[in-house]
Amino acid sequence: MDLKSDIRNIIYDALNSLNISFDKDDLLIEVPKNKENGDFSSNVAMRLAKTLKDNPVNIANKIKDAIDYSDKIEKIEVANPGFINIYLKDEYVFSGISNVINDGDNYGKCNVGKGKKIDIEFVSANPTGILHLGTARGAAYGSNLANIMSFAGYNVTKEYYINDAGNQINNLGISIKERYKGLCGKEENMPEDGYYGNEIIDIAKMIYDENKDTKLNEDLEYFKEIGVSYLLNIIKNDLSSFGVTFDVWTSEKAIRAKGRIEESLKILHEKGLTYESDDALWLKTTVYGDDKDRVLIKKDKSYTYLVPDIAYHLDKFDRGFDYLIDVFGADHHSYVSRLKASIEALGYDKDKLEVRLLQMVRLLKDGNVVKMSKRTGGNITISELVDEVGCDCARYFFAERSLDGQMDFDISLALKKSNENPFYYVGYAHARICSILSEAKNKGLKINTNINNITDMDSKTLMLKVYEFMEVVKTSALKKEPHLITNYVYELASLFHNYYGKHRILTDDVKKTEQYLGLIKTVEITIKNALNLIGVKAPDKM
Repeated sequence: MDLKSDIRNIIYDALNSLNISFDKDDLLIEVPKNKENGDFSSNVAMRLAKTLKDNPVNIANKIKDAIDYSDKIEKIEVANPGFINIYLKDEYVFSGISNVINDGDNYGKCNVGKGKKIDIEFVSANPTGILHLGTARGAAYGSNLANIMSFAGYNVTKEYYINDAGNQINNLGISIKERYKGLCGKEENMPEDGYYGNEIIDIAKMIYDENKDTKLNEDLEYFKEIGVSYLLNIIKNDLSSFGVTFDVWTSEKAIRAKGRIEESLKILHEKGLTYESDDALWLKTTVYGDDKDRVLIKKDKSYTYLVPDIAYHLDKFDRGFDYLIDVFGADHHSYVSRLKASIEALGYDKDKLEVRLLQMVRLLKDGNVVKMSKRTGGNITISELVDEVGCDCARYFFAERSLDGQMDFDISLALKKSNENPFYYVGYAHARICSILSEAKNKGLKINTNINNITDMDSKTLMLKVYEFMEVVKTSALKKEPHLITNYVYELASLFHNYYGKHRILTDDVKKTEQYLGLIKTVEITIKNALNLIGVKAPDKM
C-alpha cells in the first residue's frame, strides 16, 4: 500500500480536471514534521504560481475544491504560503494492515529497477594479505546496496575482481619464497616492497611442513599460486563471517589469458586513440575529459594498472550489464576520470559506470583511537572486529553512515546493551514485539487486521511510518544510499518504543487487543525486512 502514490494520483487527477498541466513524477508529496499540518502535504500550488500567474493560496484552494475525497481523505486545509495539507481517514490508513502482514518477508518490495542488469563490484582487495577495517566498510556497503537494489527489482550481480596478476603478485611470490628459504636454513633476501605480514610466514611454513626443502628450486609461479590460493581462501572465509558473499569471482589472470588486454588495446589503436611518446604507449584520455593523457605501456613494456582495468571493464560490458557500479577507496579519487575516459574510448557510455568512493574508518575504544591489532601487529582485521562486536552489530554500524564521509566506529558504544547503542535500540524494538506476540499467542489471542476500535493519533502515526518503508526502499535504491534504510528503521523503532511507553497493548478488551496485535505485527515485519536489507538479523530475544 503506497499512500504517497495514492495522494500523488489524487492531486494529479484534480490538476487534470482543472486543465493544469504538470508532470506527475515531479509532483512532490511530503510528510509534514508537525502532524498538525496533516498526514501529507504538497507544494504544487507554489510551483504553479509563476506559470499560472496567480497567488499560490488561490491555486491551492482551486486544487482543494477539485479533489475527490472518496474513501481516503478526511479533510484538506490550505496553509500559507500555499501548502495543500491532507488528512487521511483512519479506516483508509489501517486498511493496509492485512496487505503488510500477507506480504511478510516481501513487504516493501518494488519494481523500480524493472529487471535492469546491474554489476556491483566491491571489496576486490588484492590477495596479498588479510582484509582490514577499511575494507569492511566497502564490503558492508556493496552487500547492502546489492540487497536493496535486488529488493527494488534490479537484476544484481555481486562481483569480486581478483588482482592475481602483475607486480604485486610477483612480490607476493618472492616474499613467500624468501620466507621459505629462511625456514630451509638459507639466507633470506626480502624485497623492499615485499609483504611482511604474519600470514606470509604462515604460508611459507605450510610449504616447508609439507615439503621440507624440496621446493627450493621451484619457480616463482609455484609460490604465487600457493600464496594467492591460501590468502583468497582466508578472504572468502572472513567475508562470509561478515555476511558478505559474491556471485562472481573474476580473475585478472583469466582476463589476461582470454586475450582481453590485446583486444582492448586493438580497439583503442584502431580508433586512433593511442600514440607513442618517450618509448611508451599513451591513451588520449584528454579527448574524453581527463586532465592529461595516460600511459598504457611503460618503457620497460610492462602494463600500467589502467590496462588490465580497461580489459576487465570491456569484459563486464560484454557480459550484457546495463549499468556498472564500482566501489573504490578514497585514494582512487583521481583514478575515476581516467577509467571513465577509457570506457568512453572503448565506445561505451561512461555514465553507465558509477564509482562510489568510501572514506576512511577510525576505530575508537574508550575514547581512544585503536591503531594496531594485538593479534597481527598490523591493522585491525575484519575477523577481529566481528569477534569483538559480532557480525550484526558491525554491519549495522557501517550501514549508519553515508559512504562519502569519514567514520568513527566506536567499539565501546557497540558493546553497550542500552538505548545509547542504536543497534541494540532497534533490535530491542523487534524483540519486544516478538515477546508481546508470543505472550498473546500463549493466551489464545489472535492477530486482527480489521482495525475499527483504535482511533488514536499515535496508532495512525505508527502505521503511516510503516507505509513509508516502500518509499525509502525506492529512494535508497535509486540514490544508492543504504544508510537511508538504517535511518528509517531507527526512526520506526523509536516511534514504537514511544508508542509502547504510552499504550498498553495486551488489555482486558480482547477485540481491541487483537487489533493492537495486528498493528504491531506490521512494525515487526517492517523492522525485520529493513534490517535484512542491511545484512542484520532481527533478534527475537534480547
